[in-house]
Amino acid sequence: MFVVPVELASVIQSACTEAIAKRERARLVRMVEEAGIATKAGPWLATVEAETLEVLHRLGEATAADLTKEVEGLRAQIPFGSGRSWQGTVGVSTRMLFLLSAEGRIIRGRPKGTLVSSLYRWVPMDRWVAGGLPWIPKEQAQAELVRRYLGRYGPATRNDIQWWTGWTVAETKRALGAIGAVEVDLGDGATGWVLAGDNEPGELDAADGATAPWIAFLPALDATVMGWQERDWYLAPHRPRLFDTNGNAGPSIWLDGRAVGGWAQRRSGEIRYQLLEDVGREAAAQIESRADALGAWLGQLRFLPRFRTPVEQELTA
Repeated sequence: MFVVPVELASVIQSACTEAIAKRERARLVRMVEEAGIATKAGPWLATVEAETLEVLHRLGEATAADLTKEVEGLRAQIPFGSGRSWQGTVGVSTRMLFLLSAEGRIIRGRPKGTLVSSLYRWVPMDRWVAGGLPWIPKEQAQAELVRRYLGRYGPATRNDIQWWTGWTVAETKRALGAIGAVEVDLGDGATGWVLAGDNEPGELDAADGATAPWIAFLPALDATVMGWQERDWYLAPHRPRLFDTNGNAGPSIWLDGRAVGGWAQRRSGEIRYQLLEDVGREAAAQIESRADALGAWLGQLRFLPRFRTPVEQELTA
């Protein structure tokens, strides 16, 4: 889940999420029928979602547990992974709330507890955003999204864009053409895309501190780390150490646009880190200072990433 401005949320909703919502609705219908909860899952789900939205509008905001107490259909359980070591059940409430949020009808509100709490309140979209998310034509939204993506992550390959958005080849080509994106040689035989004008040589302003090492401690699943499918140019050989086996990025340390290490928070609150290559004395000293500052900023807040990477697990052992 990424936090974005309201105007960008509308773009993402039309460009990507509506297609996801259609697949998720079909999937939930199939799951309900296969679980024997209802022989005609479509009408059954329509009733459950109507009841869920009615309760949510009446309460103003509610956790999944609050809604489950009010709506009987949300209490139904769907089995998964039969015969596997990871078999179990998932409540209809989990799948239904995910679907309604993908359709832009509800939204995650404030957490119940600290900002790292996994228990949060759901809110009707039109109560969080006056009038709900504005509708944008799909092709217009896709062009705007790829423009913003290249503005932040360019140059990027067509594979990067397709992977990040979930679009087809045709949709990706159309969006690139709509914004007049420019092809560039990435120097390794691959072709990338940038916004028009971004392929011109730029100048670094030493007075702005551009010559000093640029350092960042990024959290797990940060949008920058996850921004490309083809990651060798910034990960070098560090992928197995900084990503889990499912492709989820852990907390990482960046130096001048490259991932050079990982970090973690111990139970004591101490920020520990591990550099995976020689970064030089000046950068190493600044990284140590940044780790101390991060620990002070977090204060009493404690958290554990849901996706554990080798580096993060070693540092918290």
